[in-house]
Amino acid sequence: MSTPMPPIGNLRGGIDLSPLLNRGSGPAGAPAAPGSPAPAGAPAAGAIPVPGLVLQGTDANFTQVLDLSRSIPIVVDLYADWSEPSKALSPLLEQLVTEYGGRLLLVTIDVDANPQLAQAFQAESVPTVAAVIGGRPVSLFAGALPDDQVRQVFDQLLVLAGQNGVTGTAAVAGAPDGAEVEPVEEPLPPHHAEAYAAIEREDYDAAIAEYKLAIAQNPSDSLAVAGLAQVGLIARLRGKTLDGVRTAAAENPSDLDAQMDVADVDVSGGHLDDAFGRLLAIFPTLDQAGKDRVRTRLLDYFEIAGPEDPRVGPARRALTNLLY
Repeated sequence: MSTPMPPIGNLRGGIDLSPLLNRGSGPAGAPAAPGSPAPAGAPAAGAIPVPGLVLQGTDANFTQVLDLSRSIPIVVDLYADWSEPSKALSPLLEQLVTEYGGRLLLVTIDVDANPQLAQAFQAESVPTVAAVIGGRPVSLFAGALPDDQVRQVFDQLLVLAGQNGVTGTAAVAGAPDGAEVEPVEEPLPPHHAEAYAAIEREDYDAAIAEYKLAIAQNPSDSLAVAGLAQVGLIARLRGKTLDGVRTAAAENPSDLDAQMDVADVDVSGGHLDDAFGRLLAIFPTLDQAGKDRVRTRLLDYFEIAGPEDPRVGPARRALTNLLY
């Protein structure tokens, strides 16, 4: 039985996976600059040499997958060898990705061998199919779907990728037409560049400080505002596990910190309605200090999602009604 995931939405609401994945003893990889659909300095569209259109993803190499997703949209197949639906779906995904002629790549992930990635993608069943665009995850679907529905999902994914500037084409290395194109890079604004570098070395406090400086210099810098909200979320999630956060929230329903933690987890997985609903439901029960905290946190979530996300408007109106 297949379980549809939320429809493909605006990528601005996605959270960069790389700080949430472990590399040895610490978080992995160089994340995309938060608050931006695709970071300035990402490779321009063109033929990107790859060893093949179907790649194997692991906990150890996923940083390279994230980097590649800044040029080419990547479909992620989280499968298990023991799963019959996985055995049915995986060959279909490989066939369809090949038919798209390099506009998509497929990365297959064995969830049993790569538990960090399974947790990062919140794969509660197999197969789970997701995507990564510009270093950020997009939920697609769970379970096996017929090929016409998968094609529709892939077509939507390409539209979303185009809207976010990820329009490169893969060229299999050694193929006749697989000429390499040098990427053209544009510099980030100074404080954005410093924030990006700080995130890369996992110094989230420094990244937060840089985004605050960018906002102080230009209060209308919406990318810095969204970046600050996203880095704040990543920093709050450091050292926490999905099971631990959800258990604490279930055992302490009146604990505001526990409820805000689980809302952070929901946002990190793209489940904005769950996060909004949780905090809006608890809002009337709080004292003024608690209400101020929840209001600030919700405003951060609105920045992470972006005003064009259809879930933001109703939640913003609900918050306004509670305030006044």
